[in-house]
Amino acid sequence: MTPSDFRRIALSFEGAEESSHMGAPDFRVGGHIFATLAHQSKGYGNLMLSVEQRSAFIEEDPKLFISVAGGWGRHGATHIVLARASEDSLHGALCAAFSLRLSKNKKSPAPKRSSKKRSR
Repeated sequence: MTPSDFRRIALSFEGAEESSHMGAPDFRVGGHIFATLAHQSKGYGNLMLSVEQRSAFIEEDPKLFISVAGGWGRHGATHIVLARASEDSLHGALCAAFSLRLSKNKKSPAPKRSSKKRSR
């Protein structure tokens, strides 16, 4: 899979929008990030998962999923190695991140943003 595939699948979820954070493409629902391409130059997509989800994905396939270093990783952020991903594995991982973000959005309102967004 490629960054273009990651983008295509991320934007296939209803309400998903592409924006950017610190100059890197991100994917949001309800104004909150569920995935990014911040490390696409290293061949990774990033998923905003729970710690439990991250652990399960890594346990299932440690060559496909890698914890993001530092604080983001301690909170569940996970790399997916795009070159190793299949359409199904990438879709499933993005779906997990999207679904988690939707459930969190029910608990907190969307932030106000002034940047332009591209929705699908």
